[in-house]
Amino acid sequence: MITATRPWAAAERIFELEHYVGNTPLFRINRLFHKPGVELYAKLEWQQYGGSVKARPAYNIIRNAILDGHLQEGKTLLDATSGNTGIAYAIFCAIAGIPLTLCLPENASRERKSILQSLRTRIVYTSQYETTDGAQQVARELADAEPDKYFYADQYSNDNNWLAHYHGTAWEIWEQTQGRITHFVSALGTTGTFTGTGTRLRELSEGIHLTALQPETALHGLEGWKHLETARVPAIYNDRLADDFQGIDTLEAYEMIREAARLEGLLLSPSSAANLVGAIRVASRLDEGVVVTMLPDNSDKYSEVVQHIFRN
Repeated sequence: MITATRPWAAAERIFELEHYVGNTPLFRINRLFHKPGVELYAKLEWQQYGGSVKARPAYNIIRNAILDGHLQEGKTLLDATSGNTGIAYAIFCAIAGIPLTLCLPENASRERKSILQSLRTRIVYTSQYETTDGAQQVARELADAEPDKYFYADQYSNDNNWLAHYHGTAWEIWEQTQGRITHFVSALGTTGTFTGTGTRLRELSEGIHLTALQPETALHGLEGWKHLETARVPAIYNDRLADDFQGIDTLEAYEMIREAARLEGLLLSPSSAANLVGAIRVASRLDEGVVVTMLPDNSDKYSEVVQHIFRN
């Protein structure tokens, strides 16, 4: 129910989409990993409106910005993105008639650029060498230069990012495992998934073990992931939450793309495959437990990369 000032008519359509965001299935990994006493599951996040895990924070950010009066008729939504949050923004903004400007590193996949262009998004390309840190800087400069034009969503600092997972993702996992989850494994990018899901799961069960994943080195091929030792740490990140950290090698993730397709019928993105690498590593060290990870998106937006992997 809308309790704040009634938003402009086009934006009301945003609220009609609430039931299409989240509620993704939990998939049992059976062949890539099998060990008596240990269960491994993954959330199929592309099976929601928006096509990736980023539909959750994007929707929550837009919805609350409208309700709080920060995103008003005539204003342009502005943010920095590596791709998936931007695509989710673009879909929701197209429905609501909200102008959208995204700052995007120029090395984003061709598929992501094409999708954003087809949704009539204004794209400001930023240096590939500065990753999303550079994109954030450009977005901030645009917002500061024209504050009356833009609502700068700033997903890396916006509490509605991690709260989407606190109220949604974590509770879904808890219910889908009947409260039996013992380990949660997730990558660090904006850190919203790990922070929000981990915080709520820890409240539901103090004994849950939380493993954070990040690239093994600063130079990597995992779009959206952050190597926190060398990158700008998102303001929403809770550095006291993780019980341990695992570094994931890009080539290991690429090999997992092949194996997940062959053994599980899953066509994964590099970041989803990397999450699965980390989750299997955690599960392999257990004698008993229920391990859950996230598969943020599938291979649809990475056809060039995936085709290259399968050819070699």
